[in-house]
Amino acid sequence: MSRHAILVIDMLNDFANEKGALYCPGAARITKNLQRLLKWVREREGDDIQIVHIQEAHRKNDADFRVRPVHAVAGTWGSDFIEELYPEGDEYIVPKRRHSGFQYTDLDLYLREENIDTVVVTGVWTNVCVRSTATDALARAYKVIALSDGCDSKTEEMHEYGLKDLSIFAKVMTIDEYISDWEKGLDPWEGGGDTENKVE
Repeated sequence: MSRHAILVIDMLNDFANEKGALYCPGAARITKNLQRLLKWVREREGDDIQIVHIQEAHRKNDADFRVRPVHAVAGTWGSDFIEELYPEGDEYIVPKRRHSGFQYTDLDLYLREENIDTVVVTGVWTNVCVRSTATDALARAYKVIALSDGCDSKTEEMHEYGLKDLSIFAKVMTIDEYISDWEKGLDPWEGGGDTENKVE
């Protein structure tokens, strides 16, 4: 059976709190959805789905701040997880300094140690960090699922653009569809990607 890692990307104070430096309004729209998803995973038996929290954690004078406002500096309130989605137990945390959760981190090593073959992306922003992480997952030969109501962006338009890009190589589905497939014993990724080049 397939083994999945649900990546919760950048659900941090600087992105998901109205007082945050790079507040993303879409974060509020998905917080309850992600709470429900994580509750379902935490109550399941077995370890075929792992929860991994991706945490933007920049150094004080990070090069990223040459093109974006200062945000999510390691050790600050802005880089901390929002209370509603705080990691629990031994859920793995991957600090990152770039858009992708794979770039210069040990995420790939962790996934291979856990025999994960499918990466499920959630969080913010759909068109930036979520898409970048998904692209790098594909480059490392993981199957990729994007949960459409588990990720969001600054605007609905940005979110939709991000999902369209993701649909070229990922399976885009809702949280309910994802859970339903697991509970039916189906592989949620089945039919993913765009093998007939139909995405426009």
